[in-house]
Amino acid sequence: MLFPRRLPAAAGAILLLVLAGTASGSSSASAPPVSHSTLANGLEVVIIPDRRAPVVTHMVWYRVGAADEPPGKSGIAHFLEHLMFKGTAKNPAGRFSQVVATIGGQENAFTSHDYTAYFQRVSREHLPTLMEFEADRMTGLVLTDENVLPERNVVLEEQNSRVANEPSARLGEQVSAALYVNHPYGRPIIGWRHEIEKLNRDDALAFYRRFYTPNNAVLVIAGDISVEDAKSLVERTYGKVKRRFEVTPRMRPQEPEPNAARQVVLSDPRVAQPSLQRSYLVPSYATARPGESEAVDVLAYLVGNGATGRLFQRLVVEQGIATSAGGWYQGMSLDASRMGLHASPKPDVTLTALERAMDGVVAEVIEKGFSAEEVELAKSRMIADYIYAQDNQSTLARLYGSALTTGLSVDDVRLRPERLRAVTAEAVREAARTYLLAHRSVTGYLVKDGMGREEKRS
Repeated sequence: MLFPRRLPAAAGAILLLVLAGTASGSSSASAPPVSHSTLANGLEVVIIPDRRAPVVTHMVWYRVGAADEPPGKSGIAHFLEHLMFKGTAKNPAGRFSQVVATIGGQENAFTSHDYTAYFQRVSREHLPTLMEFEADRMTGLVLTDENVLPERNVVLEEQNSRVANEPSARLGEQVSAALYVNHPYGRPIIGWRHEIEKLNRDDALAFYRRFYTPNNAVLVIAGDISVEDAKSLVERTYGKVKRRFEVTPRMRPQEPEPNAARQVVLSDPRVAQPSLQRSYLVPSYATARPGESEAVDVLAYLVGNGATGRLFQRLVVEQGIATSAGGWYQGMSLDASRMGLHASPKPDVTLTALERAMDGVVAEVIEKGFSAEEVELAKSRMIADYIYAQDNQSTLARLYGSALTTGLSVDDVRLRPERLRAVTAEAVREAARTYLLAHRSVTGYLVKDGMGREEKRS
């Protein structure tokens, strides 16, 4: 999802370049050169030279996430992400992180429904060291009850602080669970608490041995290094890692066509600001027909993009019944995804009244769509944001890693500006008519204990 901002001078120049490209039909000249290859052991490698600063971003992405977990083991993908820092026989627990800190680098990891990724950002001379560490833990992780069980408590505390004690996050979990009645996207990435509590060493090792292998991974290197030097380093490190198994297609239960609008109400005494959130089942970039996901993306931008979005303009600026309103589209998913809307009412406005107004905006978009001028301006801003985001080396690496682990290709990343340019006002309206339908949605209401949707805050 792209967010609005005041473009600095450099971004303004890029916007002019984008508009010129739109007129001429040329592809983005600012896209960096990208090398894409596969090692003999199956590891996919993406190298993006970026010589503006003597630093390198190094990322390993595994094609496994929360949606690939065995039934009853929710949270194991995220739990294993934590456990990957527990060390190997060659590099005991803490050594990897200590070295990264000593050389002044940055590191972290993250899990989604579709992938798990590990990354570091260091000065270029330290890249070989990082690659040795990461290649070692790709298949050499050592786990014991002594380091697994305390880490499970860490994950439980994370679940407690991020979800259990955050009413809006709890509502978000319930909306997702109601939207996906068959697909594992309905499970929270961190897991259901009662299942996290039972995860153990054997669960973690079984998941690790099944999914962590070079032929189920994507290595992305972006930074101050030539393609030739990077490939040589990759062969000397990752090229020595043997594959554990032959990768099979990711077969997941798919979501049936929805046929009933659903509602979820969460009441909590800690709620100070009631809110409304709605999710629609929509195609992702990987599952949509040609051009369809780009139309949904532009639709989400026009409806929900901050203060310029139709929802904010109608509910906050014109009608004055909301303190905030917006929307988003989660396009980077391997399977069917979501478009969301959200709003919070002013103290003298009920959630029922707010929802009625939101429904009015949706109905207006379906009936009238957006003008060609509105669509062209939105596309230009989205393309400028997309290109300007690549000025950040880590963001650049993430664009390719997330694409290649969610069913897309290197060309899909590079050609996205051109495909956005091709979106028409009629395609945006058709996306609204097709997907912004009540029976494709779940609406969640966050209220204070003892209050209903018809009640106003005191």
